This record gives sequence, structure tokens and C-alpha cells, in this order.
Amino acid sequence: MSRNADTRTSSRTTPKTAPKGAHHASGHDVLDLLSEDHKNVRKMFDQFEKMKESEKADGEMKQSLIEHACAELTIHAQVEEEIFYPAMRNAIDDMAMLDEAEVEHAAAKQLITELSSMQPDDALYDAKFTVLGEYIKHHIDEEEKEMFKKARKSDADLMTLADQVQHRKDELREEMGISPMDEEGGKKASRMTKGKQVH
Repeated sequence: MSRNADTRTSSRTTPKTAPKGAHHASGHDVLDLLSEDHKNVRKMFDQFEKMKESEKADGEMKQSLIEHACAELTIHAQVEEEIFYPAMRNAIDDMAMLDEAEVEHAAAKQLITELSSMQPDDALYDAKFTVLGEYIKHHIDEEEKEMFKKARKSDADLMTLADQVQHRKDELREEMGISPMDEEGGKKASRMTKGKQVH
């Protein structure tokens, strides 16, 4: 089953015109790439907490940050489920850990779906995003402390996976019409609030 999933993933996600060696040249493997996503998402949740304490942050600013964070989380979860997790099922001997990670994704996606149908002044809007942040931070900690360590010791081709993941992320961002996070994470989302580029 996992072998078939991996085959399907490779045919769907391996780009015909992928920038071969893009991550090889910079020395970034898939774990570095996913960890950078984690760092940027954490910053966005931290920025939201600061917004809640600020008198200058209005509902529109919060909504823009939340929409951008949810879009990035959706992309991150999708590339993990399509590419990274199937590869790990073939590379590491811990199916329970991978199953739990996918269940955690499902719980997070449910909150993202609920947030997408809400407005900033709706009851529980802030609370749902705060709880989503708690879920995500827990998920990140488990991934980085357990799954990534096992992946690093495995014989998985982490460089090739990085190329596949980056290409798929770029495709999904284009499909969703969003801009990627910059190295400072949430700051880009903050700048985007004025232009309302995230819908």
C-alpha cells in the first residue's frame, strides 16, 4: 500500500521541469525546508497573540493574518501528505507515529475549515485560531523531535524530496493565488493586510 502511494506521489509531484539541484546547491534537504515552514508558522501565531494585545490591531488585520496562516498551513499539510509522509512510510519503521501525524493534520484542517467560514467579529474566531496554534505547535514539536530524527537516520533521499516538495508548494501557491512567506514569516502577512491580497 505504501509502495503504491509512493509511486502515485512520485508521478504526481515530480516536476517535468523541476529546477534540479536547487536545494542540493544550497544544502537544504526536505527536513530543512519543512523546519523553515514550521519556524515561519510559529512566528505568525506569535504575531497574532501580539495583535490581540494591541489596540491598533483591528479585525481586518487579524483576518488577513489568519487567512494567510491557514493557507500556508494547508499547503504545508498537503505536501507532507502527498510527498513526505509516503516517503517516510517506506523509510522508517514507525507507522503509528505517521498515522498520528495524519490524524493531527485532520484535526487542524477541521479548524481551518471552520475559520474560513467565519468573520473576525464572530464568537470564538480568535479562540479557534489560538487553539489551532496550540495544535500546530504540538504537532511541530513531535515531528521535529521524533519523525525528523528518524528521517535523518534513514536512507530516504532527502535532497530529492526537497525538490519535489518545493515544486509542489510553488504549484499550490499559484493555484491558491497567494504569495509565499518570506524569511521573517508573519511580517509578510502583516504587510499584506493593507492590500487585502489574501482572500
